[in-house]
Amino acid sequence: TMALLVLENFIGGKFVPCSSYIDSYNPSTGDVYCRVPDSGKEEVEAAVKAAKDAFPIWSSKSPLERSQILNKLADLIEHDLEEFAQAESKDQGKTITFARMVDIPRAVYNFRFFASSILHHTTECTEMATMGCVHYTSRTPVGVAGLISPWNLPLYLLTWKIAPAIACGNTVVAKPSEMTSVTAWMMCKLLEKAGVPHGVVNVVFGTGAKAGEALVCHPDVPLISFTGSTLTAQRITEKSAPHCKRLSLELGGKNPAIIFDDADLTQCIPTTLRSSFANQGEICLCTSRIFVQRGIYSEFLKRFVAEAKKWKVGNPLDPTVDVGALISKEHLEKVRSYVKKAQAEGARVLCGEGVDSLTLPTGNQKGYFMLPTVIAEVKDESCCMQEEIFGPVTCVVAFDTEEEVIERANSVKYGLAATVWSSNVGRVHRVAQRLQSGLVWTNCWLVRDLNLPFGGMKASGIGREGAKDSYEFFTEVKTITIKH
Repeated sequence: TMALLVLENFIGGKFVPCSSYIDSYNPSTGDVYCRVPDSGKEEVEAAVKAAKDAFPIWSSKSPLERSQILNKLADLIEHDLEEFAQAESKDQGKTITFARMVDIPRAVYNFRFFASSILHHTTECTEMATMGCVHYTSRTPVGVAGLISPWNLPLYLLTWKIAPAIACGNTVVAKPSEMTSVTAWMMCKLLEKAGVPHGVVNVVFGTGAKAGEALVCHPDVPLISFTGSTLTAQRITEKSAPHCKRLSLELGGKNPAIIFDDADLTQCIPTTLRSSFANQGEICLCTSRIFVQRGIYSEFLKRFVAEAKKWKVGNPLDPTVDVGALISKEHLEKVRSYVKKAQAEGARVLCGEGVDSLTLPTGNQKGYFMLPTVIAEVKDESCCMQEEIFGPVTCVVAFDTEEEVIERANSVKYGLAATVWSSNVGRVHRVAQRLQSGLVWTNCWLVRDLNLPFGGMKASGIGREGAKDSYEFFTEVKTITIKH
């Protein structure tokens, strides 16, 4: 057997061994392949100290100087794109194709985007001629930013936080998910070469309960940016309340697709398959409730199921595979349990889990795989229609009127993303206006402009991320009045 990869924390520009470690699994084989530091208070303390020490120098650099360093880091990651993609696929279970096309290019782009946007912010100024006063605002970095990122898009979502945080002049202590830490560790190896001063980016590996908690509770970390579950976010909110920390929380979704009978099904079906099953359905923006107008319901279902059955499940490193492995054994069991609940409630499972047989390559028999699963005739109040499943499972139900479907789409606690399919422009605008959702895509899915706000309503989170929004979150604003 190959020697296990052993990761180390990155603190103050150096790799530091840890006294205890956690096993990390390769989801496509079920084997332990990596050991991740099991950090706690001490490690976080050291990282925060390093970040605090680095803050005066980093925050006094000009935006242009920081921009050049971010661009250099982007170039270095891009140079190693294939190596990063292989590592992400192996560590997370996602297909090599998805890692190559989506995860790593987006991580590179995150640095380039904020390297550019930081150069284009302006502050406000007003005059009060009668008082002989001028007012203007100034924005300064906040300090040490605590960044906690999830396991579904590991480097993609970590860099979506690191890039704006350091572009604005903050220093950071980041904690990636203990299940997917490898690409963060690989990135640390490039920081010095990119010209990132020691202590500006510190990465502490470990669990949320230990390392995450120590970071959230640290009095010298004034702001926390978190992407993950609503449950964890509640704990972060409670723990950070005594310190009055500034929070940005991007949480789950139970995202509807609303398909009207005038939808172009040649576009709608392939895109809705992607929005349901891309990255094994492990994206907070995935569609898990599909509402189809009754006139096209049976035709949509027939075509959608036929296409879903064509998606190939198998070894993520095989470029012809469409669906990789789920993140962990526990997560696979949880996703399967929802399908069992739906069956017990009398819903129909049309393809996938428990209906079709899954054949896997020899080396992947113990991996955490599941077929794309389509469930019909689920009641709106079922947990399968209310809770985030976060796997390759989607529920399809019929509706009659526009009014009815808006009410049903809004009847969950989440409000992250929605998709609307219709060729009637008036209807598209009307429905988009009334959906309780931070993002609405019409006749497309996951088309992102990083300039614009990203985030959710209701239990899907607090705050927004994007050029202007991230800048506002990662800086303090001051109003200055001068009488002349």
